[in-house]
Amino acid sequence: MFKKYQSLIAAFAAGLVCVLGFAPFGLFPVPVLALAVLFVLWARAATPRAAGWLGFAFGFGLFTAGIGWIYVALHDYGGMPLWLALPATLLFAAFLALFPALAGFVQARFPAWRGAVFWSPEEEKRPHPDVTFRIPVQVALGVLMPAAWVLVEWVRGLIFTGFPWLTLGYAHSDSSLAGYAPVLGVYGVSLVAAVSAGLLTTLWLERWNRQGRIALAVLVVLWVGGAALRSVAWTQPQGEPFGVALVQGNIAQDIKFNQDALVGTLETYRRLVTQGEARLTVLPETAFPLLREEVPPSLVEQLRQHARMNDGDMLVGAFEHDEKGFYNSVFTLGSAEEQHYRKEHLVPFGEFIPLRYVLGPLINDVLNIPMGDLARGGERQKPLEVAGQRVAVNICYEDVFGEEIIRALPQATLLVNVTNDAWYGDSYAAEQHNQIAQLRALETGRMMLRATNTGVTSIIGADGKVLKKLPQHEEGVLSGTAQGYEGITPYVRLGNTGVVLLLIGLLAYAWMRREPLPEKGTAGEQG
Repeated sequence: MFKKYQSLIAAFAAGLVCVLGFAPFGLFPVPVLALAVLFVLWARAATPRAAGWLGFAFGFGLFTAGIGWIYVALHDYGGMPLWLALPATLLFAAFLALFPALAGFVQARFPAWRGAVFWSPEEEKRPHPDVTFRIPVQVALGVLMPAAWVLVEWVRGLIFTGFPWLTLGYAHSDSSLAGYAPVLGVYGVSLVAAVSAGLLTTLWLERWNRQGRIALAVLVVLWVGGAALRSVAWTQPQGEPFGVALVQGNIAQDIKFNQDALVGTLETYRRLVTQGEARLTVLPETAFPLLREEVPPSLVEQLRQHARMNDGDMLVGAFEHDEKGFYNSVFTLGSAEEQHYRKEHLVPFGEFIPLRYVLGPLINDVLNIPMGDLARGGERQKPLEVAGQRVAVNICYEDVFGEEIIRALPQATLLVNVTNDAWYGDSYAAEQHNQIAQLRALETGRMMLRATNTGVTSIIGADGKVLKKLPQHEEGVLSGTAQGYEGITPYVRLGNTGVVLLLIGLLAYAWMRREPLPEKGTAGEQG
């Protein structure tokens, strides 16, 4: 029995281990090695269906370990009973695992796949009347599998509003491969990492023959090239450096929307804000759990005067309301006239209910999420002109979508993310989220300032490096210096179009490399 399922167990284990490559662990070589294991298993799969199941097992291991923090939001803070929250979390992981399953199935269905790699004695004897071509093993491992993997990652970031969390490229926020982010974005980094996995597998198979040496040479070029790209300054400083203060109120999620705790929450932020002298002060997402018009005028005036005293401005998270509905917003106070940004990319079931008339009553019965059905802000909102900068604000989950962040460029000189990851307790979610923000800084060539309720509050340089951060789950103010930038990176110009075209080109190359299936008796030879 074990032998029958050992490949699935190995794929699941590789997926579990893959999580170690992401924050907070940061062992970026691990996902490359884990994907290499999956590629070997795909290569040995007898049928497309078997390859699909292997992809599903890998994905289920990856997402069960990597996004298990969703259970905390559903059960601990959303009020969903354990007997619903646990299956719901596992079901979501299973849904996400369908994407690696699709990659496995598609690459195995590629024309002439059977016979390409690892014919077992049983396979060698079995007739395959439906197959007339194959592709060389090196092309399968180094081109076809990586392209299929990244293509479904990209699709996962689009379908049902998208969930690109744990995209392979995020594991390389601090590795040499991060140099490819300003050129091709996070999916480009994913592609180079996946190709690296295929090259490692080829090297293991071929040892030191000609194909193995070629694989090693290409692998070295890719990683050295990434390191060289990290030294390229794609954007230039604009204006003088200026002081910033990022406020972390550390308001527990279970009291954040409690009316009895409201006075204490407002006082906490008043106290933390007025102790600083920064030109730009940023408060977290919904720091004031009120509608903008409900914020006490005396508090508004005190904060406005404090910002003006520093010849600067303040960004404050709160809710807003108009005839279209309620918005998760950020408004400004200070020297500049009051402006606002309204969140556009909402979280399904957390900020809006898909198929509201069908699912609304059910969701409302099992989840207790305040302001859980919001309206969307405009798709192309102007950067906020504050503190001498043009600031592109994004709220919480929005910074997961690189192609949406670049809508504000090249006008924006600075990126600001306001977040409340208190929903996820002491899990890995906040560190993973901060790592995602590092890629946004790299892609745009802009600094990213992150003000969060419970962490990770951080200052991220235009090169994607975390310059300063506060400890999680502690009240505090992160003071530092920021710099505006101007200019554009290749990714800002092309978005994800560049990497998608590259993926299509790689698949076309794999198609062109197909060759007739050898006569019976030579099927075990590698192309």
